[in-house]
Amino acid sequence: MPSEMGPLQPSAAAQKTITVIGKRIREMRKDKGMTLSQLAEASGLSSSMLSLVERGLASPSIGSLIVVAGALGRSMSDLLETESHESDIVVRSGDVTPVQAPGEVIRRVMKEDRANGVSIAVNEYAPHTSSNESALSHEGYEYGLLLDGSLTVEVGGEAHVIEAGDLISYSSRRPHRIYNHTDRMARTVWVNTDRR
Repeated sequence: MPSEMGPLQPSAAAQKTITVIGKRIREMRKDKGMTLSQLAEASGLSSSMLSLVERGLASPSIGSLIVVAGALGRSMSDLLETESHESDIVVRSGDVTPVQAPGEVIRRVMKEDRANGVSIAVNEYAPHTSSNESALSHEGYEYGLLLDGSLTVEVGGEAHVIEAGDLISYSSRRPHRIYNHTDRMARTVWVNTDRR
C-alpha cells in the first residue's frame, strides 16, 4: 500500500481546505450509499487513511484525490473549493484558490469543464517534491506541458525526464507519478480528460 499522506502542520487556510475536502468526500460517499470499506476497495487506498481524510486529520496527495474522486464517479475539482464555472470565458488566476498537497505541490484548477470532460490546472512542484509517494492510476488521459524547470514523470514503470517546453501525454490508467528531481521550482499546465 502506498504512503498516502505527508507530515501535517498545515496553515489555518490549508486546514480549512483539508476539512472541506474531507467533508465533501464523506458526503459524496454517503450519497452513493458506499461504506468506507467499499470506497477503499474502489480507490485502492486504505480505510484508515480515508477515515482520517474524511475527518480532516490527513492531507491526501493530488494523486490520491484524483483516485478517490474517480472511485466516487466525480472529478477532483468536485472535492475542492473552486469558483470557476463552465460558462466562464475568462478565468483569472487571482480568482482561483490554490490547493497545497503534501510535499509542497501546489495545484490551481483553472477550468473544470464537465460538459467536455476536461480539467485544466497549473501545478507547481517545489524542489524534490512529487504528486504522490508511489505511482497511482485512474480513469482518463493526461497531457502535461512543462513551463519552467525539469520533472521526471514515471509512466508504467518507465521514467521520462521532461524539460521546459516539453509535452508528455499518457493514459491515466497506466500507473504514474510526477516528481521534481531538481533544486529548482517546476511549473506545468496539466490537462486531464475523462476519456476512457
